Amino acid sequence: MKHAFLLFVLGICSLHTFAQQKDPPMGDFRTIIGQQVPSFSFEIEKGKKVNIRDYKGKYVLINFFATWCPPCNQELPLAQKQIWEKHKDNPKFAFIVFGREEGWEKLNPFREKKGFTFPLLPDLDRSIFSLFAPNGIPRNVVIDPAGKIIYQSFGYEEAEFDKLVKLIDSKL
Repeated sequence: MKHAFLLFVLGICSLHTFAQQKDPPMGDFRTIIGQQVPSFSFEIEKGKKVNIRDYKGKYVLINFFATWCPPCNQELPLAQKQIWEKHKDNPKFAFIVFGREEGWEKLNPFREKKGFTFPLLPDLDRSIFSLFAPNGIPRNVVIDPAGKIIYQSFGYEEAEFDKLVKLIDSKL
């Protein structure tokens, strides 16, 4: 029984480590600040596709997460309260959250259970995520109205999240 508990604890710790590393390795970002956001399409709702270029003229916060990721589950409730609830009605803002390797069948119940009101969208094959990074979540990317990347973060740390909130507040 002790061995099973130890294996369980080690498994949980490894999920946290896999999701978020303290210091991302060089080359961890495939996109750089100041670069134009790569073009990609995605389902905004089941059966309805849009392109990131459709958001030109807005500040766009893109978040990559997974339902099983402990740091993601720390960050998303804060994003709901400190970013989404404050700016959701601003026509110059969009918040897009992609579930890495997760589909509607997992994301919709998760969204309901957690009480999130922002869009949780599937990225089943990592095709969108892979444009920005090779691995590691949570990730945040902010795009300006001209379509340029102005901010990126990797992992969840309170100070870095506060920096993200201040950036968005200052732009809106």
